[in-house]
Amino acid sequence: MLSKFVKSLPILAFSILLLSLMSISVAHAEEKSTAETDEKAKTFDPAKVIMEHIMDAHEFHFATIGDHNIAIPLPVIVYSKERGLAVFSFGKIEEGETYNGYKSEEGKIVAVDAAGKVEESVTLYDFSLTRNVVQMLLALILLVVLMLNVAKKYIAGGAKTAPSGFQGWVEPVITFVRDEVGKPNLGKKYEKYMPYLLTIFFFILINNIIGLIPGTANVTGNITFTLVLAVISLLVILFSTNFHFWMHIFWPPGVPFLVKFILIPVELLGVFIKPAALMIRLFANMVAGHIVITCFILLIFIFGAMSHVAGWGFAPVSILFTVFIYFIEVLVAFIQAFIFTNLTAVFIGQAMEGAHDDAHH
Repeated sequence: MLSKFVKSLPILAFSILLLSLMSISVAHAEEKSTAETDEKAKTFDPAKVIMEHIMDAHEFHFATIGDHNIAIPLPVIVYSKERGLAVFSFGKIEEGETYNGYKSEEGKIVAVDAAGKVEESVTLYDFSLTRNVVQMLLALILLVVLMLNVAKKYIAGGAKTAPSGFQGWVEPVITFVRDEVGKPNLGKKYEKYMPYLLTIFFFILINNIIGLIPGTANVTGNITFTLVLAVISLLVILFSTNFHFWMHIFWPPGVPFLVKFILIPVELLGVFIKPAALMIRLFANMVAGHIVITCFILLIFIFGAMSHVAGWGFAPVSILFTVFIYFIEVLVAFIQAFIFTNLTAVFIGQAMEGAHDDAHH
């Protein structure tokens, strides 16, 4: 049953992609009809569409049909000393309307007066559940539910029972992370770090995969998300260090005396550059993939703005390239989860490095 479901995933992904293209086409057709009656609406801004796609928002937007947006508004939670706490749905202000003295400007919640002008004197603290936050929480719940289900099967069946269902798909992945990431980089202490390595691997992977569904958020393409992961990895690395690690940083062996004063700040910066590289690598790769997919779709409308024939003629080529890049992104989702986990293990292993005469090294 599970194998049939996995085989149907490419068809499902292609269908979802086509539905996304149709929704974008409908939205653009509405923009085009409006542009014919309004001279100011003639210019199509691809950059704005791309930024709206990759940036965070207060709703899950799926399509625009006519004047109606098909979206799931999320709760807005704001606090200010002047007005206190306010909780309401983003749907009340998504069309530029004002509700209880608040409105949305370029995706940001601002306080306004009775005339609708922004009140600069009111300092707002926004605790809203944006789509990145909601999707991250859903991914976390999904991860916990799936792994607890696998753990229950191991407890019930023991190690001698052959894995079945989802357990059969997860076990090879866990074994791969253990044998190719944990053991080579951490040696005999790999078991101590396996829970953390497996958690970040599956958490990043689930967020990467969900982010490929049209209408969802690109959580791993948010620099704040990758920053938090990098900070957690940095803390794990620092708590794994030993005396020899810090001696190599503050008094590098085997180099001339004066050169040591050049290497010390470089080595110290390297402690923070390593997790920063993890942060930027994951962020840049996931954002780039989504931008490329969006650009291929928008090429239809860019050519269509020049000529209807060019737009319709380029549409099949654009769709083919979009589908191709989409499936490449599925592969990238797995690769980036592996790279983040593997490099984290490498940096932890370097932090645990002993003296040069250590038999293990």
